[in-house]
Amino acid sequence: MPAGVFRGLALVESFGSIAAEVVEISAPKDAVKVHRVVCAIDSGIVINPDNVRAQMEGGIGFGLSAILKSKITLDKGRVVEGNYDTYDVLRISEMPRVEVHIVPSAEAPAGVGEPGVPPIGPAVANAYFAATGRRVRALPFNA
Repeated sequence: MPAGVFRGLALVESFGSIAAEVVEISAPKDAVKVHRVVCAIDSGIVINPDNVRAQMEGGIGFGLSAILKSKITLDKGRVVEGNYDTYDVLRISEMPRVEVHIVPSAEAPAGVGEPGVPPIGPAVANAYFAATGRRVRALPFNA
């Protein structure tokens, strides 16, 4: 790896599929920047590979938004954020390069809409630990 770039890995079984994600991050001044995500998914027989890739890419982007930026705060029992002007989400310019590899399988088709989301947070947290030696105990990373 280049100096200052660290990897993390996570694996999940979700909706009948198995998905693994490896992330490459840098953490300058403890602000996490995700540069690349490599995803492998075994979702059984694939009917439409383009749809599988799109669903995994979307799930990864959604998950990254939640763990890096999105935060809901309460004031006297009421949510402070009212819309996307105060609820920060990942912008397209912040999206890392994503590679999706589909594992050939003869099993029955399984889900591909959700399995991209659960492993991204742990993968980034593991890369952050590799970078800093510290475990993350609260989200979002870049609050």
